[in-house]
Amino acid sequence: MPEIGDQAPDFTIPTDSGGEFQLSSHRGKPIVVYFYPKDDTSGCTKEALAFTEKKDEFDAAGAKVVGISPDSPDKHDRFKIKHALDLTLGSDEDKSVCEAYGVWVEKSMYGKKYMGVERSTFLVDRDGKIAQVWRKVKVPGHADKVLAAVKGL
Repeated sequence: MPEIGDQAPDFTIPTDSGGEFQLSSHRGKPIVVYFYPKDDTSGCTKEALAFTEKKDEFDAAGAKVVGISPDSPDKHDRFKIKHALDLTLGSDEDKSVCEAYGVWVEKSMYGKKYMGVERSTFLVDRDGKIAQVWRKVKVPGHADKVLAAVKGL
């Protein structure tokens, strides 16, 4: 589980629109890596819309935003089109990236335990190190906090 100051675990994953995202290929600019449980659910949609709303400001700060969930690239495509999302969505179907970042955890709902993604965000600085970590993210106001941290780098 990476902490502030650690080298961010590198990864290459498929993305929406048939693309690919490799963390280390974006060195030299801040990268916001946010993990979310599932496309097209209430909280995940609100979070993606909030990052999309702030896209111009993230761009102006030189930052790239990538959202990652275990959903397939095809599901990401449908999610992006349905909600007019303007960000990169990475597909971590084998959960290896989620595990490397410590966000694939045991969860509980209605007394049932299951494995799932803990909504978390990592800010990776220009040198590939973890600059900030938000765990158990509450969506309202989160994109604003992340943007402020990016501007502070």
